[in-house]
Amino acid sequence: MTTEPNGMRNHWWWRPGWNVGRRFYTWHLTFEGQHDVHRLAAEYRAALAPLEPALTLIPDQWLHLTMQGINFIDEIDEKDVEAVVAAARPRLAAIPAFDVQFGPATIDPEAVLLPAQPSEPVRAVRNAIRAAIADVLSDVPEQAEGFTPHMSVAYSAADGPKAPIVEALAALDAEPARARIATAELIVIHRDNQMYEWEPYATVPLG
Repeated sequence: MTTEPNGMRNHWWWRPGWNVGRRFYTWHLTFEGQHDVHRLAAEYRAALAPLEPALTLIPDQWLHLTMQGINFIDEIDEKDVEAVVAAARPRLAAIPAFDVQFGPATIDPEAVLLPAQPSEPVRAVRNAIRAAIADVLSDVPEQAEGFTPHMSVAYSAADGPKAPIVEALAALDAEPARARIATAELIVIHRDNQMYEWEPYATVPLG
């Protein structure tokens, strides 16, 4: 992977524990039916399309805001997963549904990101999910700190320079998108095909 400060690195390297065929329980916010989010993502895909295959563009179906993982499905009893969902329901019901805005984009070494603003209600949802996990499991995975709510519109699929992405985004004048966040989704995710793809497990409404 490149160590250049102005470079991109391939997002699709296999992180510890991951391999083809392995599945993982995680909480995300997803955007089915969120037409303004899909509008903005399409504008970014059009602007970045000339950079394929060095970039993996994310279709509407797989747009997401990563929240909080639980565990690989072969390392946790499904009864514990069900208990986490049950614990999350009253905690999330206490958080009102809210609107969040995405954009403009920033460039991470592995992705093109749309930060979510305001971030505070997203963090509140994540904190509630972490508390629900703590109700059931002895350890809550991942760190509470360092969470930056965002939606990615493209992942870097190769090591290389950042400049072409900067140039492509500079030519784009896109209005930020607004999404209504009324649920949190527990999903079973994989990355077999150089894309985060999933099956829904549970949808938990906010208040």
